Amino acid sequence: MKLATLRTGTTTRAVRLDGDVLVDLGVPDVGTLLGQDDWAGRAAGATAENAETYPVQGAEYAPVVPRPSKVICVGLNYRTHIKEMGRDLPEHPTLFAKFADALIGAGDDILRPAETERFDWEVELAVVVGKPVRRARGEEAERAIAGFTVLNDITCRDWQFRTREWLQGKMWDSSTPVGPFLVTPDELPGGVRPALGLRLTVDGEVMQSDSTADLLFDPVHLVEYVSTITRLNPGDVIATGTPGGVGHARTPGRYLRGGERVVAEIDGIGRLENTVVTEDSA
Repeated sequence: MKLATLRTGTTTRAVRLDGDVLVDLGVPDVGTLLGQDDWAGRAAGATAENAETYPVQGAEYAPVVPRPSKVICVGLNYRTHIKEMGRDLPEHPTLFAKFADALIGAGDDILRPAETERFDWEVELAVVVGKPVRRARGEEAERAIAGFTVLNDITCRDWQFRTREWLQGKMWDSSTPVGPFLVTPDELPGGVRPALGLRLTVDGEVMQSDSTADLLFDPVHLVEYVSTITRLNPGDVIATGTPGGVGHARTPGRYLRGGERVVAEIDGIGRLENTVVTEDSA
């Protein structure tokens, strides 16, 4: 299944893609849906005959989970990116966090803060959690994965590297597109360990192109690791890291200045298409 949170005027609705229509699932967003028992059965059971529908053409998507309780991100998880950043392969996942205020929809403008001069891109596969788990292992961790979506971990590099901790470069308001769809593992090659092509372009120029098969720590391992530290709740998001090709690693560095069209996409899941707009600091 492909699920999304659709904007409908001043409200949102959880929907399932069904051909050229989006079928209403009876709740306001995908996060709410995932919090219900048998969410998958409920989503699969809605049809164009028994629920309201909306056209795919012209659809406007909110973040697939608008208000997750946690957005956990993984740094240095592709061998190509680790190499370009001059780091050794890590023994354990490198974790940081974002907040819900950073998230925007698949077609929304990315706000470039006036305070940064090094605004960078990072296409990522993101895990969406479908059930509460703590210290999950093996099959329990696999069952906790509701599906996958696309996330662009836009980063203020000059703020990220002010200190040894990365959070301040990663949490800026309205900077992180996520969506448009949550795709369940049964629809993807590799299932809960999908092997999918992912790429990012800036104004049509390819900046990143790789496969999620290159992940050092796969999605199941990340659910196991993160849930050891903290409870994972339905709708929580784990961004699995980015491949090589970021602007900061180039010589000279390349950064987003404003006005660029950034497209991040993953085969079988979908694409984010966002314009960078410089935010007024006043």
